[in-house]
Amino acid sequence: MQAWFADHRLISYIIILAFTIYIFNAVFRMGRLPILKEILVYIVMAIGCLVLLVLQIDKLPIIQCMGVAVIMMLMLRMRQLYDKWRGGQADSSGKESSKQQ
Repeated sequence: MQAWFADHRLISYIIILAFTIYIFNAVFRMGRLPILKEILVYIVMAIGCLVLLVLQIDKLPIIQCMGVAVIMMLMLRMRQLYDKWRGGQADSSGKESSKQQ
């Protein structure tokens, strides 16, 4: 897999950039920025991803590690949604039983 990513550099760069943008938005974003600052953040992020691409081509598993991080973040998000859904069900059934008493 490492050899394939090294041979297909554009695809590797796009994957690294997509993972980086997702991780940034899911973990580090506190709120919306003004549009020019937002553009600047994404430009700096795109330039920084070139460094990660060089490391990926140099046989470090950057894409695989970022993929694991994204999968773990998605699992956490699914767990949070499940807990919120289960909490809503427990609240609605608890209210109905308290009304009946």
